[in-house]
Amino acid sequence: MARFSILLFTFLCAFVAATPVWPAFFRFPGTRAQTKPIAGNSPFQTCDAEEQQLLDVKLVNLLPNPPVRGENITISAAGFVKDTIEEGAYVDVEVRLGYIKLLTQTYNLCEELENNDVGGLKCPIKAGDYIIEKTVEIPKEVPPGKYSVVARAYTDDDDEITCLSGDIYFPTY
Repeated sequence: MARFSILLFTFLCAFVAATPVWPAFFRFPGTRAQTKPIAGNSPFQTCDAEEQQLLDVKLVNLLPNPPVRGENITISAAGFVKDTIEEGAYVDVEVRLGYIKLLTQTYNLCEELENNDVGGLKCPIKAGDYIIEKTVEIPKEVPPGKYSVVARAYTDDDDEITCLSGDIYFPTY
């Protein structure tokens, strides 16, 4: 039975749980490598696409896309983890509103999985195919603008698990 694509879900949960605004993934000036679109109905892309990564994100869908302030969004994703991910894995996240940096934070990947009820998954995360579907609420207090994030996940040995980027616009209305 396929389980959750842990990393993508963790990024999204970490953003929703840890920031006062709902960010998304985006490649903004200063990102160091090539990007590659991710299949599905979302603004997400793989960044550092030329680097060897432990997670191959196959598909990401958002419903609705774009998300709406004060409403729920359902995130579904699929991916393949190439090697076991152990305790100590982490995610570096940078969030911007336009060119203003709102947040630079490091999250413990394994703690975020446990704190956000990801189908009971815990570290170590074995190699294999994973699928997620999770619904979260977008706060209605999110100010209008372009929210941008680059999220890079690493193993406890600092090998890159994945890099995701994207952008979401919240209009003024």
